[in-house]
Amino acid sequence: MDWGTELWDQYDVIEKHTQSGLDLVEKYVKFVKERTEIEQNYAKQLRNLSKKYCPKRGSKEEQECRFSNHQSFLDILNEMNDYAGQRELIAENMMMNICIELTKYLQELKLERKTHLSDGKKAQQSLESTYKQLDNSKKRFEREWREAEKTAQYAEKTDQDINATKADVEKAKQQAHMRMHIAEECKNDYAAQLQKYNKEQNQFYFTDMPLIFNKLQDMDEKRVRKLAQTYILFADTERHVMPIIGKCLEGITRAGTNVNEKNDSLVLIEQHKSGFERPGDLEFEDYSQGINRASSDSSLGTPKGPLDLLGKNKSKPFWLFSKKSKPAASEDFGHLPPEQRRKRLQQKIDDLSKELQKELDQSEALGKMKDVYEKNPQMGDPACLAPQINQTTQNIERLRGELNKYESWLAGAGGRGETLRYSTYSTHSLNNNSGNNVYSPDGAHSDESTPDASQAIYAEFDDDFEEEEMSSPIGQCTALYNFPGSSEGTISMQEGEVLAVVEEDKGDGWTRVRRNNGDEGYIPTSYATINLNK
Repeated sequence: MDWGTELWDQYDVIEKHTQSGLDLVEKYVKFVKERTEIEQNYAKQLRNLSKKYCPKRGSKEEQECRFSNHQSFLDILNEMNDYAGQRELIAENMMMNICIELTKYLQELKLERKTHLSDGKKAQQSLESTYKQLDNSKKRFEREWREAEKTAQYAEKTDQDINATKADVEKAKQQAHMRMHIAEECKNDYAAQLQKYNKEQNQFYFTDMPLIFNKLQDMDEKRVRKLAQTYILFADTERHVMPIIGKCLEGITRAGTNVNEKNDSLVLIEQHKSGFERPGDLEFEDYSQGINRASSDSSLGTPKGPLDLLGKNKSKPFWLFSKKSKPAASEDFGHLPPEQRRKRLQQKIDDLSKELQKELDQSEALGKMKDVYEKNPQMGDPACLAPQINQTTQNIERLRGELNKYESWLAGAGGRGETLRYSTYSTHSLNNNSGNNVYSPDGAHSDESTPDASQAIYAEFDDDFEEEEMSSPIGQCTALYNFPGSSEGTISMQEGEVLAVVEEDKGDGWTRVRRNNGDEGYIPTSYATINLNK
């Protein structure tokens, strides 16, 4: 059943129905747009919420993340941030695949509907024009036939009049004959116009308009199918990210199961254990006997108990719940309890060792660069490196002095005094023995280097000057899901595809990757399994 056959006389109904369909499409587009705005606002509020409760760098809360319950809460905030990213993805996909697509399709439907209705109106106007011609020929035929009858009656009356001359009779007969001839011509024209109109009317009602109505029916059915597809897409868009949202929820659950109350207690002990002995019994002070407190009051050295550390009188009890005033901090951490002091000294030594290693690497690189400049003056002036070399040498001497100072304090506090410096020295000694190091462990410059190493250095610097190398990968990732990469700056990927990681997630939910052909772009971090190089 089709509109052209069953609804041949319902032009107004078809016009209103197709307009109502277009209005529904427009209404649905507005609905989805408002849904995307809700998703975007929801995601924004979730991100702000996560940011609000995320500890700031260097704050007390960040230091407490060594406890599992604090770290799990931080993991929950990160998962909520990823969850917000999925809500943003839902909004973006709905906007791209439904709103923009349907808006474009709606414009095409409006243009097609306007064309069909215009064709129908043109056919109607053509039929009306033909009917006007038919009506005019009919009226003319009617008028001319009446005139012919009047002239015929007049001629007959003149012929019967005895007073009329022969000339009058002949004239009346000729007039009647002419009028009858004109009436016959009008009759034939009317018959021709009637035949033409009937043919066009048949064409209009049985061919032209049914064809137009059927085209409108096809257009409306395509609109309904398209609308049904977008209804399904509305659900599929959210269903597509459900596995990732599920992983976020699993991460929150995992954060809860990772909480270890026993381990948190041990961390607290390790962090705040003083190493002091519990206060002993108070001695009886007999004022009837002479008491010599000089030796105890003037004793020097490392504090042996909490009362010594806080500078309190031993004759008074040590109260656990009393408010303690913090002693003034000292460079050797002598204001801390023994256990905490050793830990802080060891931490300081480790930090200084890392800084020293960094300066030694810098010194080695400057020495290599100087050799290259001396052998190839066109690449640079070796003298321009002198200030940097001197500054690096001074930094190395300063760091070694500080390292020795803190190691002596650690040894005095009963620590083991082993640091990364020894491994640093041994590494550089090995490099020096192999001829690749131009700086000796004590910071002095060495001119001894093998020709092969210099040639390798020259080739390396030559490559750097010829073209800028691409940043080396820091890991690999495997795609868990398909990603279209339709937004600017992103890159598409297929499930199971292996890509090189060139920049890790900075906390915004995106990771920069590279294909083997050199294409780079960002992908959602939660869409891939990422393994960074150690």
